[in-house]
Amino acid sequence: MKAWQIGMVLAALLLLAGVPWYGSDVLVQFGINALLLAVLAQGWNIIGGYTGYASFGNSVFYGLGAYGVAIAMVQWQLPFGVGMVFGVVLAVVFAVLLGIPVLRLKGHYFAIATLALSQVMTAIVSNVGLAGQNIGLVLPPLNNDPLFYELSLGLLTVATLTIWGLTRSRFGFGLIAIRENEEGAAVMGVNTTLYKVLAFALSGVFSALAGGIHAYWITFLDPDSAFDISLNVKMIIMAVFGGPGTVLGPIVGALSLSAISEFLSSEVTSIAGLFFGLVIVAAVVLMPRGLADMIRRLRKTGWRYFSENIRAHRL
Repeated sequence: MKAWQIGMVLAALLLLAGVPWYGSDVLVQFGINALLLAVLAQGWNIIGGYTGYASFGNSVFYGLGAYGVAIAMVQWQLPFGVGMVFGVVLAVVFAVLLGIPVLRLKGHYFAIATLALSQVMTAIVSNVGLAGQNIGLVLPPLNNDPLFYELSLGLLTVATLTIWGLTRSRFGFGLIAIRENEEGAAVMGVNTTLYKVLAFALSGVFSALAGGIHAYWITFLDPDSAFDISLNVKMIIMAVFGGPGTVLGPIVGALSLSAISEFLSSEVTSIAGLFFGLVIVAAVVLMPRGLADMIRRLRKTGWRYFSENIRAHRL
């Protein structure tokens, strides 16, 4: 990154860090949700954007992280930090055990297989007494939104720095090679199975941490909300909207779409979903590779970028 780009990123980080001091309570609560969604989008970006495997199973990692915190704090009376570690361990074990067989699938077969994981996990947890079964668990309240905001921002920063490091590491180059041509990567000596499982597990770590923070913030957890497949759809849309396979694209996508969704929900509540859907469709047609690609291409081709994409979709 160039010096001016680093300066802009640091300025944006300082601006976001100061929200609890100059923003309203509503803005802080919106910020927590938006930042956690950005973390989820960044987590999905590792397996979906860089490795090229469109996972619908990241909501399982989110739910395991949430239940790790809830079980540790409610059932075992352990601190929040211990619960976060427990949730991460659950997510990593799940990613390794399920990743080895599932990551042998490709394309829509992989997507369908991971799509089923959320339903399976919901059914399992609903019958586990330690997890509260269908009733769920109520966590001890902690009315400290600024703390949860800073935790969310800190987690997003760590996730982004991790991805930035990936783009400059042999591991990251290996993931990109798998995305572009997995057979070719294997011929070049990349252990594709190991790389894919590690990417899946790393993706799960950040999703689990986001789930743990969110569970403690809202203080209630049940199987349906913990393993909600619509959350996985959101993180994919946000990553793709911002630019998959880029460092800052998922963040831009998550924050901008969260703001659009919040505005539409408050201003045009009855048809907010319709407008939000139109925004997504327009984005896919006009900038199919996300905001990051759009900004880069506009410098070269100008407004022809949009007309080229429209012709490519034969509209």
